[in-house]
Amino acid sequence: MPEYRRGYLSDFFDGFAVKRLTAVEVDPTRSNQHEFQGVQRLKEILGTPPDKVTFRSRFLWLDDDGDRTSADGFLTWSDVRRNNPGRSAEYHLYYSAESASVVHRASPGDMLLVCRQKNGDLLTVLTQAGGTIERQLSWLFDFSIDEDARPLVRKLEPSGGREVGFAARFILDELEIEAGQTDESFLDLLLENFGDTFPSTKVFSEFARNSLIDISPHDAPDEALLAWMDHEEKLFRTLERYIVGKRLEIGFYDSSGPDVDGFIKYSLRVQNRRKARAGQALENHLETIFQAHDVRYSRGAKTEGNKKPDFIFPGAEEYHSPEVSPELLTILGAKSSCKDRWRQVLTEAARVETKHLLTLEPGISENQTAEMQESGLQLVIPKRLQDSYSPSQQDWLLDLGNFIELVQEKQRMTRDDS
Repeated sequence: MPEYRRGYLSDFFDGFAVKRLTAVEVDPTRSNQHEFQGVQRLKEILGTPPDKVTFRSRFLWLDDDGDRTSADGFLTWSDVRRNNPGRSAEYHLYYSAESASVVHRASPGDMLLVCRQKNGDLLTVLTQAGGTIERQLSWLFDFSIDEDARPLVRKLEPSGGREVGFAARFILDELEIEAGQTDESFLDLLLENFGDTFPSTKVFSEFARNSLIDISPHDAPDEALLAWMDHEEKLFRTLERYIVGKRLEIGFYDSSGPDVDGFIKYSLRVQNRRKARAGQALENHLETIFQAHDVRYSRGAKTEGNKKPDFIFPGAEEYHSPEVSPELLTILGAKSSCKDRWRQVLTEAARVETKHLLTLEPGISENQTAEMQESGLQLVIPKRLQDSYSPSQQDWLLDLGNFIELVQEKQRMTRDDS
């Protein structure tokens, strides 16, 4: 069996700097200099060139409402005293006019993150203070941002930074970084089992579990879930790279020449397949874990109005029986990423007052989790991802092991009542 391999944040970035923005940096009525201030420490990742250096950069504004603005531009790094040899160097960082529409989305106190990518380009990210995006980035890059304008700067050593698993890839995707890793050591095994076609998600999930040894869903359900999700994603990207690569070699042509519409349709199918498989894989692996713990459940059964919760405990029969107390029923939604889709879970089972939602999304903001609590939703977060949440949030969160204990206890009470 091939070896299971992990990636690291240093596979994508050489280093990064993060700081709070000031009014003079983002408010065009205060300054037209197009300059980020207090950046002397960026010498650690941008160097000390004798002459002006221009870095290509992608600029991104991201906020918790799903609003994103992007632009391609550049950052200029230079010693403004280079013509005064008697004075010590003083480096300034200017952003290009093309990026002003992105930078001016920010307000004083918002966060600026400048990342140096492996190809030498920069990625410049701005996001609102205290939001989910900021918390996710602070978890991914492992920083605690100062409340003043001074930047924190860090170089990433080889095989350094956070391990890039499923949750980290979710954030990198938001940053427009293609982080889907492959493992060519599994390709022969994949082709031997599936050829050059995609199997059903259920079959592929089972293959992923069987090809990852030393994982115990009974002893460590949280770790098993994350390991299986990460491994299946890597195997899927490996097979996808092979299958899509063969299709691209053929090209997209029709009788009139290049088939642009055909290419776009194929690209959309690739993207939609990725999105659909992630959610289905999460349910598949959860189902296997519940079976390992002898937990009774129904998957995808109907409740009122043809709603279909992902899981009903102890089952659909009990849910529809007026003789079973609602307190003995549990509803679990499973979403690889949460965003605003958590509200959907609230409508899926009228008999159950408090719904549960398991997600692999790290670092959801305190404002949003407070809204979830007020709406009667309990988050279930795998144990290893809970450090992306604040201490007060962690006191409220359940991990998968906690959730299994909860439904097992209700299952015992249901049997005692019957």
